[in-house]
This record gives sequence, C-alpha cells and structure tokens, in this order.
Amino acid sequence: MRGLARREFCLVLLRRMADVRPDLVAEALPRLGASPAEAHAAHTRWQALQHSRRGPRGLALRTAVLGPPEELEDRRFGDLDVQVRRWPMPLWPHLMWEVLSGPGGSVLHEHLSRAPGSPVPPAAAGALLVWEHVLDDVVGLRGAQSVDPGVVTRWEVHLPTGERAAFVWGLLQQVSPLQDP
Repeated sequence: MRGLARREFCLVLLRRMADVRPDLVAEALPRLGASPAEAHAAHTRWQALQHSRRGPRGLALRTAVLGPPEELEDRRFGDLDVQVRRWPMPLWPHLMWEVLSGPGGSVLHEHLSRAPGSPVPPAAAGALLVWEHVLDDVVGLRGAQSVDPGVVTRWEVHLPTGERAAFVWGLLQQVSPLQDP
C-alpha cells in the first residue's frame, strides 16, 4: 500500500499507545527512525485508508499494508471457521501482529501477541513487564479477571494482587492500583 508498510503500521499502533504512555512512545520513535510528525502522518494515512470508499477493507487492507502473513492458521470456534494471521513487527521483535478474520475477510479481532521463541519471561503477578507482556500472557494468571473497557484498542485485567493491568492493542502499558468504584 503506497505510503504504509510494517514500519508505518507500528507508528499507527503507537498513536493509541501515546494516549496512555507518551513517554514510551517518545522513546520508541527514534528506534523506528521516525519523528512525531511522521507518526502523525502515518496515522492520518491509515485513517484515510480505513474510511476510503475505493480502498481495500478488512483483511485485504491489513494484507495490503503488512504484506503476506508469516503465519496462517485455520481455527474453528463453534460452527464458525476463522483464520489467524500473524506478522512480525519491527519495533517489537518478540511480538507479532495477529488478525483473527472470519468469512469474507472480515476482521473480527486484532492485537499484538507473543512470537514463538520469545525471550520474555512468563508473566507473574507482581512481576509484569510493561511493553513486554501481552494480554494473553496476563489473562492466564490465576485469579486474573479480564475486563472489556468498551474501547476496541484497549483492554484491562484485574489482578488478585489488587492491581489493574492496562493494555493497548494487546500490549501491556501500565500496572496500577485497582481503584474501588
């Protein structure tokens, strides 16, 4: 896709992460050789592509930007056949961008997931690593409760230690005390 590839897609992901962790995003931009203006331009281009009447949609858009997936897996959920595609991400070599698609290439879910052979240690309550652990690492902890905050790009896990783990695009952004309502 003209103007976007995996590097620029990382910049798109960083846009939402900057809402929660602008400090980590500012540190990441130089690792991609990017400026804040370039990150903004990549996000603007992605939004334009998503809302284009003529451009590819759903899985076709992801494939146009990211290229062919490194991994492709067929899965069955009940009576629904889905496919899981994974692409390596240049900013996070221990992670992959994972897209779950349904019939007709509709994108059902997408997030960062653990890459095979990742050197990141297993998640443990009280020892979670920001920008290293992913949602799947943490939801499997004993006593962890997954909470959908109602925003597509975000997720929370309430831990038995009285903490809240906040995720953007499936990547751990921060761990903070769980506030009583």
